[in-house]
Amino acid sequence: MALRKPPWLKVKLPTGARMERYQRLKKRARDLNLHTVCEEARCPNIGECWGGGTATFMVMGDVCTRGCRFCAVNTRRVGPALDVEEPLSVATAIAELDLDYVVITSVNRDDLDDQGAGHFAEVIDRTHQLSPRTMVEVLTPDFRGREDLIDLVARATPTVFAHNIECVARLTPIVRDPRASYAQSLDVLRHLNTAWPGLYTKSSIQVGHGERPAEVLECMQDLREVGVDFLTVGQYLRPSDKHLKVEEFVTPETFAWYEQRGLEMGFHYVASGPLVRSSYKAGEFFIRDFIQKRDARQEPQCPSA
Repeated sequence: MALRKPPWLKVKLPTGARMERYQRLKKRARDLNLHTVCEEARCPNIGECWGGGTATFMVMGDVCTRGCRFCAVNTRRVGPALDVEEPLSVATAIAELDLDYVVITSVNRDDLDDQGAGHFAEVIDRTHQLSPRTMVEVLTPDFRGREDLIDLVARATPTVFAHNIECVARLTPIVRDPRASYAQSLDVLRHLNTAWPGLYTKSSIQVGHGERPAEVLECMQDLREVGVDFLTVGQYLRPSDKHLKVEEFVTPETFAWYEQRGLEMGFHYVASGPLVRSSYKAGEFFIRDFIQKRDARQEPQCPSA
């Protein structure tokens, strides 16, 4: 029998100016034939984020070559041909909508020679050209651990490079596709922080799959030990009856405890809550302000006369 959703998981659509911005972004995404993970993954925060000037664009189509048991995105062994106009279309939408902070993510494309790394890099480059003030976070697949592909994306200089660990180690074989692994995701994040020390990294954990609190803390510590800067922890919500069932609705108090423990471990920022997602309110949260303050501190000062 499915668990009944608790009251803290209810969300409201935006109103006023935020609703207008939400509707404008939705229409423009349709006009340019763009996919957003906000819609594809049925994110509960779509109204709040779009209305607040943030969005997550999903590139390389809406068909994934992997079959993780938590994800609502369609799967096939071979995805569609890449749209060579997509990088410019995404960058154009970001510029037109004057977005403060965007997340560029994708389906897995194991069927491509470079698994889509070059496409990621081009989207970042185009966005930098058209919206130089917009912060760009990328949320990428694991690229099967290939460091040359990770480096290809990092070389395009995103503001934040994210890769999600998704769940605790014990449950990874149940929750994720067999081609993904807990160790491989940690290796991706370790390489980023070793090879690209000036780049901020981020990861995300889903809870509600039946994990124990001690396992969540262990996962958080593993992420911190490989140098991850920012962390999100959120509730898994079942997209359909074909997906993994929810084993537990974690309480807001437990999420607050995870946040506090994460800050004690040394993460620069932890977003932990029932409705938090890996790109939850990206432009309105700590990351943007943290980086802006860092940049301000690093600006050279004029010598006194």
